[in-house]
Amino acid sequence: MNAQTYTTHLMLDRIFHPSDFSPASEIAFAHALKLALVTGAQLRIMHVALGQDDRHWSDFPGIRALLVRWGLLPEGSPRQAVEKIGLNVDKILARTAEPVGALLHYLDEHPADLIVLATHQYTGLARWVHRVVAEPIARRARTMTLFVPQGVQGFIALDHGSVTLRRILVSIDTVPRPQAAIDAAAGLARVLGCHEVTFTLVHVGATGEMPAVHEPHQVGWSHVGWTWDRTTRNGGVVEQILAVSTACSADLIVLATQGHHGVLDALRGSTSERILRGARCPVLAVPAS
Repeated sequence: MNAQTYTTHLMLDRIFHPSDFSPASEIAFAHALKLALVTGAQLRIMHVALGQDDRHWSDFPGIRALLVRWGLLPEGSPRQAVEKIGLNVDKILARTAEPVGALLHYLDEHPADLIVLATHQYTGLARWVHRVVAEPIARRARTMTLFVPQGVQGFIALDHGSVTLRRILVSIDTVPRPQAAIDAAAGLARVLGCHEVTFTLVHVGATGEMPAVHEPHQVGWSHVGWTWDRTTRNGGVVEQILAVSTACSADLIVLATQGHHGVLDALRGSTSERILRGARCPVLAVPAS
């Protein structure tokens, strides 16, 4: 289909960020905090202390300190200054040997519009993301999830909060329907104020079978700086998606997932999981309509 003259809006009222207080989790936290700032969403940060874990409130990411680093608050700002700039943050500390149950219980009572997770290979949140916790959380929550892999800086600079989201890869196929992923990618770029973005739509399959989609543009902006490229590849889906991601230096990979199966439906060795394991940039999983 031809490019459409419309834009999408990313509606976020509640952002949920599980934290294990690791350096990787700090980078994921910066993404969650930035998105809360630009959307006005409530940010909920939760840590599950396992066993004799002696974590304390003081271990939670320093919101004021980060806002000072970003130049949004002056040094020595009181706690009330955070609320004055429009941030609504809750910190939840649960002490239990059952992190899955604690997190799911909280999400059942406090549904989120976006979950932001750091992903580790075998440590830290690996106990949450690697089959033990993240899959049931995402499956039950059935919402968008932004994964920030360990060792990846992402598109929000930790030191100064600037946005470096210029190249977005969207994997599209007939099933699941890809429009929700495309709209989420465009909506994210818009709320973050990204005026110049290259979106690369990748279909792995036969030439001519790429599904037709609407391509959002920035209505009301002073200039049109979004471009939409399409490419069809043959071969293994995971290998091709990761190859294109590397070739175009993607800042973000966006994947549509079966909404009625949950964000990480059947991630036990699935395409989505293998892309997540190999990605060198954040991955946004979006439930299909």
